[in-house]
Amino acid sequence: MSAGYYLIGDLARDFGVTLRALRFYEDKGLLRPGRRGAVRLYSDRDRERLAIILKGKQLGFTLGEIAGMIDRNEADFGAAPNGLTLRLSVDQISEQIRHLEAQKRDIEAAITELEASRTHVARLKL
Repeated sequence: MSAGYYLIGDLARDFGVTLRALRFYEDKGLLRPGRRGAVRLYSDRDRERLAIILKGKQLGFTLGEIAGMIDRNEADFGAAPNGLTLRLSVDQISEQIRHLEAQKRDIEAAITELEASRTHVARLKL
């Protein structure tokens, strides 16, 4: 491939995602590869967008929220090289922390309940 363009397999390998995931992000409008016949050609910009998508997912944001962040970022910075980042406001960060802490409490409660159930079932077998 010419410099600055990547095949779907290149991105999948480089980012540790499946081809299906990349096609899904394309279907959702998060990635916009060019085409040469049936071949998808991903640009450096698509690489940047994918890095942001994956970072946003890692931080627990929905794809809709991530799309909004990318759109706002591109509106602010246009097509500047390396201009895309996961820019978050203090309010967004605080809200996401609250959301993740609530999920953590729910998970910890579920684990505690399952451990109690496991102990109970194990005692019945004795």
